Amino acid sequence: MKKSIFGRTGLEISEIAFGGGVTGGILINESEATRWAALQRAVAGGINWIDTAPLYGNGTSEETIGRHLAVLSPRPHVSTKVRLDRDDMADIAGAIERSLEQSLERLQLERVALFQLHNQIGTAVGDRPPLSPRLILGVVADTFDRLKQQGLIQASGISAVGSTSACLEVIESGRFDAAQIYYNAINPSAAWSRTTAEWKGQEFCGIIAACWRLNMGMLAIRVLAGGPLASPRRPERLAMMTSDTDLDNEVRCAAAVQAALGASYGTPAQVALRFTLGNRDLSSRVIGISELDQLDEALAAVERGPLPPEGIAKLDQLWATDFYMNA
Repeated sequence: MKKSIFGRTGLEISEIAFGGGVTGGILINESEATRWAALQRAVAGGINWIDTAPLYGNGTSEETIGRHLAVLSPRPHVSTKVRLDRDDMADIAGAIERSLEQSLERLQLERVALFQLHNQIGTAVGDRPPLSPRLILGVVADTFDRLKQQGLIQASGISAVGSTSACLEVIESGRFDAAQIYYNAINPSAAWSRTTAEWKGQEFCGIIAACWRLNMGMLAIRVLAGGPLASPRRPERLAMMTSDTDLDNEVRCAAAVQAALGASYGTPAQVALRFTLGNRDLSSRVIGISELDQLDEALAAVERGPLPPEGIAKLDQLWATDFYMNA
């Protein structure tokens, strides 16, 4: 397991991070013995970062981590988040501070390595409340700075989803140390400077370049597209994080990826993870699992390393034809 410096934070982070979210959900839905086994196996495999949030299982993910963190060796870093709802707008600073206080209590920590704003920026997909760059660069950033000065968080971050131009405005302000970046084999546009005329998905062009210029830590999220890139089974429900797509389209694109690359590069989940491993601008990639075997599968993919050039060439053809194999 390779490790790198997480942007300007000075923290060291493993190539993949253990996701404690509802996508996968092993820290929420499984028995206590399985939760402990997953955390223990992740650390033994070289993972030194766990990512969670209060929303994950209504605090269950954080509580699970808090029960076991002290006896994990070596002890991993923990990142968590705050999502502001419409009822919080009257007291944004207070809502952020209360959320962090409750997270620290559940995690049984005095501070977290990274505290992230979990709202979409500018515009939102679905019913998630977005925040404007003005609010984020005002009261939100000021509050995060104060929490950092108080020693409650080591670094601050955002989720770079929503309006791409609004995300770039927040990133380029230099107010935050890290960003969660939507990046996978269906939508890798965050790594591009521009898209082709045939591109149909949301354009995140310039996001990774902007973070790199400011030496921000970068966590790739939705590496498996929320499930479709890992399994041919259609998810029962999947909250979209990007515009210009829906569940039917995500399933279609994932099927095209799997048909184009076949089994030569590993299982579907390994193919998806190995694709993201090829982008070395990313600090880490957050993966969610529902079963212990899936963690072993991910660790094996890391051992194999990034997809070879011929695999990327096949993906290039899909991106240029809107994932229609015969185009």
